[in-house]
Amino acid sequence: MQQAFIKTPLGIAVITGDSFGISKISILDDEVSTSAVIPEELKIAVTQLQEYFDGSRQNFDFKINPVGTVFQKRVWEALLNIPFGNTTSYLELSKQLGDFKAIRAVASANGKNPLWIIVPCHRVIGSDGSLTGYAGGLWRKKWLLEHECPPAQGSLF
Repeated sequence: MQQAFIKTPLGIAVITGDSFGISKISILDDEVSTSAVIPEELKIAVTQLQEYFDGSRQNFDFKINPVGTVFQKRVWEALLNIPFGNTTSYLELSKQLGDFKAIRAVASANGKNPLWIIVPCHRVIGSDGSLTGYAGGLWRKKWLLEHECPPAQGSLF
């Protein structure tokens, strides 16, 4: 497995993967040195993440290879279907997966998502519209949602 550390507006992102795809992207709270050299297997992911943060990319198309249970992978696959700039609730996601009673299991799988931003777990909010749970911190979730759908600026006149 190869790793790259890149600077983002939300902290240092750690990208892990190999020729089979990117298996993990996480964010660090600690300051660490960024990678001087990006391994070949990670270059596309690094470029696309940088494009996302500079506002020129809304979708990712590099190969992913997350490790998880069959159920977790079903949830993560469903997360990939949430369009850029949109949100859904844990309840709606549970219904989409065929069992509205599985809301806690869906929330748990969402929280174990190993592919920060790429599998957009930040787009899942509470049924009442509240920002609920986010492994990277609610301030990051808020930032990501505003980045994808900035609030409209009101007119002064």
